[in-house]
Amino acid sequence: MLPINRDAIRSDCYFCMFLAALSFAYFAKALCGSYMKSTITQLERRFDIPSSLIGVLDGSFEIGNLLVIAFVSYFGAKLHRPKIIAVGCILMSLGTFLIAMPHFITGRYTIETTIRSPVNSTNTLTPCPVRTSAESSWKYEEPSLQPTRDCEQESSVSMWIYVLLGNILRGIGETPVQPLGISYIDDYAQSENAAVYIGCVQTIAIIGPVFGYLLGSLCAKIYVDIGYVDMDMVTITSSDARWVGAWWLGYLIAGVITLMSAVPFWFLPKSLPIPVDKHDRSCTPDQTRFIKDSPIMTHKIRQEEPANLYLMANEFVPTLKALFGNPVYTIYLCVTILQFNSLIGMVTYKPKYIEQHYGQSASKANFFMGMVNIPAVAVGMFSGGVVMKRFKMGVMGAAKFAFGTSLLGFFLSLLFLAMGCENSKVAGLTVSYTGYEQSLFSDCNSRCFCSSKGWDPVCGENGITYVSPCLAGCTSASGSGINITFDNCRCVGVSYIKSGNLTAILGKCPHRESCDKVFPYFMALSVLSSFIISLGGTPGFMLLVRCIKPELKSLALGIHTLATRTLAGIPAPIYFGAIIDTTCLQWGYKMCGGKGACRIYDTSAYRVVYLGLTLGLRTLSFIFCIWGFALLKKHLSREEKKALTNGSAEMELLRKEENSCVHGEPFILGLDSDVDRETDL
Repeated sequence: MLPINRDAIRSDCYFCMFLAALSFAYFAKALCGSYMKSTITQLERRFDIPSSLIGVLDGSFEIGNLLVIAFVSYFGAKLHRPKIIAVGCILMSLGTFLIAMPHFITGRYTIETTIRSPVNSTNTLTPCPVRTSAESSWKYEEPSLQPTRDCEQESSVSMWIYVLLGNILRGIGETPVQPLGISYIDDYAQSENAAVYIGCVQTIAIIGPVFGYLLGSLCAKIYVDIGYVDMDMVTITSSDARWVGAWWLGYLIAGVITLMSAVPFWFLPKSLPIPVDKHDRSCTPDQTRFIKDSPIMTHKIRQEEPANLYLMANEFVPTLKALFGNPVYTIYLCVTILQFNSLIGMVTYKPKYIEQHYGQSASKANFFMGMVNIPAVAVGMFSGGVVMKRFKMGVMGAAKFAFGTSLLGFFLSLLFLAMGCENSKVAGLTVSYTGYEQSLFSDCNSRCFCSSKGWDPVCGENGITYVSPCLAGCTSASGSGINITFDNCRCVGVSYIKSGNLTAILGKCPHRESCDKVFPYFMALSVLSSFIISLGGTPGFMLLVRCIKPELKSLALGIHTLATRTLAGIPAPIYFGAIIDTTCLQWGYKMCGGKGACRIYDTSAYRVVYLGLTLGLRTLSFIFCIWGFALLKKHLSREEKKALTNGSAEMELLRKEENSCVHGEPFILGLDSDVDRETDL
């Protein structure tokens, strides 16, 4: 009977515990990140801010990463990695709770509307105050520039600052999870199993965005002040551009989940015994061919020795030089930066694009993202690894495969430009009242004292939306809450030949049936293109991880994340949002008179700038891909010639090591566990 190796069993248990804990941490951070994306329009409406400022809030997560990622990746690899990850999870949780705080310290959400209750309590509403009436009980006027007490209270502190600070804290907390977690697995797992373990972690993490968007869909259906207001008196529905869902609820749920993910890491050791197959001091040919003059490991088991911070600091700059001395790594960074700019900008505003262009509610847009798009990306990334193993691709073959799938996905994405809908018919904005000059004011509403600002749409019998019942020329109304009906709307009769009472109802007119028919084709093409592009995620990660020396792995992962988030994660949502803002047709206005959130966009212009910018960035990345192919081929040819001069035996070893480099990665997904940041080298 063989003796029981209790140390080996304990080590295996610790490793399995770390694997499960890291999977849960990946799930939690992916859920938080995707939920943040799903609340973009809710935050924009709640705090009355434009898309460009929303881009700053979204990019603040990357700012948090930028502050600490290089140092965490370098110094953290030499310290107690599980406990550093635990601290990061706690910081993520605190940041998530901070984002939800404005809901509890500010007043109730006030729906922007031109309808005011009359001074005299009657059941008859008069939405068209006559200009000559000096003592009208109704007031329709431009937003006052004189600050009121409510205005002063509201503007004393901008509530979105809490969202900004909370997201920065989330970014700081998320920093150690990926580089330290992946390097810990790769250090203490058997070489042939490391790829499978990493793939399992990131496969489980794919579930995070699915649940994140589904949570966003659920919360978007619930009114922001549910439980505090009488829903029968709310005059808007979830498809209205002014609707704000219970955005804060999802952040509380996500914060609790993230806090729970920190617990297991406190009970894990700093290091584990290194597997026998990693006792060899030498590195693989793939690791030595790309990065030169880096230190070689001098011990077989990580020793629990005190960290010498001064020595580590002195070695930091030379190590960076060794890393960036690799031209393939540098080109790889350029490609992924451009791809991530395109990807992050597209994913950040895709739910909003679905809302504005196809007339879907925020809840439905998030549901489609979570249940249709994200699973397609997950299946694509998994399938990419399987295809690589099945056809036994080398390094160059894998790079060509990734480039081909990305290029095919690009050509499919061009079809999105043809799947557009015409602008909604809004009197004075997209169509004129009389067929001549396009203006909000016309003879039909000239008797009314109407405001040109704000957004309180009504749908006329003629199928045209009017910015407000006053601008529709309606003289009376009946009913309450969402069932108010406006009568004698003079502007409706201008383009609608009908005698008698001309009515309008609350809300924007629904999209035309032809637009509803296009939407399923848009979603089908979106799924197909996402799947094909995602097939290229595995090769990029394989090149990054397996062709770098072990002691540079954490730093290489950290620098890659630092570069992509600094040059893509931060600026992409901002300039995408600023460009989208240029297509706005009607802005909402704050209580203090300032410009608020956009209520309706020029959908044709939105489609052109949104898709055009996305596809343009990807086109530019293909130029760097071709350059990268040339450098990679040059490196491989040089090493093969060098191997031939050293004998056929060394050549055979080189080929075996190259194949093991590729074939050992069947299930690796993208570098980031968030599906909205897969690598497309």
